[in-house]
Amino acid sequence: MEKILDIVEMIASENGLPQDQVVLAIKDSMVKMAKKEINENANFVVIEDWSAKELRLVQKMIVCDDSSFSKDLESTHIPLNEARSLVENVNTGDELEYQINLEGMNRNAVNNIFHDITYQIQKLNEQEILKAFEKDIGHIVIGQVVHVDDEGNTSIEIGETRAILSLKNRIKGEKFKVGQPVRSILKSVRITKNGVKIELSRTTPKLLEELLMLEVPEIKDGEVSIYKIARIPGEKAKVALYTNNPMIDPIGSAVGARGVRINAVSKELHGENIDCIEYSSVPEIFVAKSLSPAQVISVKLQKADTEEEKPKAIVQIAKSQKSKAIGKAGVNIRLASMLTGYDFELQEVADKPSEQVATKDSTEKDEDKKLGLEALESLFKGNS
Repeated sequence: MEKILDIVEMIASENGLPQDQVVLAIKDSMVKMAKKEINENANFVVIEDWSAKELRLVQKMIVCDDSSFSKDLESTHIPLNEARSLVENVNTGDELEYQINLEGMNRNAVNNIFHDITYQIQKLNEQEILKAFEKDIGHIVIGQVVHVDDEGNTSIEIGETRAILSLKNRIKGEKFKVGQPVRSILKSVRITKNGVKIELSRTTPKLLEELLMLEVPEIKDGEVSIYKIARIPGEKAKVALYTNNPMIDPIGSAVGARGVRINAVSKELHGENIDCIEYSSVPEIFVAKSLSPAQVISVKLQKADTEEEKPKAIVQIAKSQKSKAIGKAGVNIRLASMLTGYDFELQEVADKPSEQVATKDSTEKDEDKKLGLEALESLFKGNS
């Protein structure tokens, strides 16, 4: 017949739990059962006997004078005469141990021990899962789809643990099949009355940040830094990048040759369009860049009147560039506002014949050339 400590070792191994924690859980269950079934005020302890592979449940009693013994002490004390009838040469103040025979317990008591031990092991498992996943909060985890319910909530198995990617945390329009691998951000992990709940997200800007780190070595190595990301998941995102190394082009690094890096990230995000812009510590320049691909004539900034309001950016823009600045369904200007923290007011300026753009290609070339002092002059001429 297997000894209880052999079973402890097996439970610990099967569940990946520390053996000492399993022992402690079982000892706690045995003491709780004894207090419930025998005497709730008694002093019960469980002694580990590793040589015999046993856990011994004992009740400890303190020997006291016959004259000082009373009914109130009968749970924890034994009078001297009674003690000497059991053990010779015992004196007041000594401690006696009575072993409790578990086999003599009724079936309900044994069942209670079993159920409590099962509960304790479950709680230990939950704590170990919590500890394992807490370090990954805010980072990418990879799992396989095991179920999609009628409401669009997706169950994803990460190792041997199941997590939930709810419909609200999924990119609009994306669909998953059972067995499909999925990358998500570990949003939260907590213990509930129903066990461990792990929540995933594919809509947070953090997912785009982590994917860029995976695809762009310069970002992973710290040569290029992400200042901020604004996302409308599944539609469009804007990423503000900067570098302290004059030999590195932050936008070129992120986009990659022929767009291979940024396209890989976009594909992972269900075709989300990603604009990369270079961050500037000069707010006017940053605001102007945030409205890319539109070209801006000038920017004037106004402070917010109240703490609840955003500061305002009054942007002069040519008529031909206004639709680009706003974007389809207002997506571009919304993202620019999210990225910069400014509310935008666009002031339309009529196009001059010499400034009208013939083609999209020429617009992009002109924008690339408009750098340094020329860009500064253009931005601030409306503020002088």
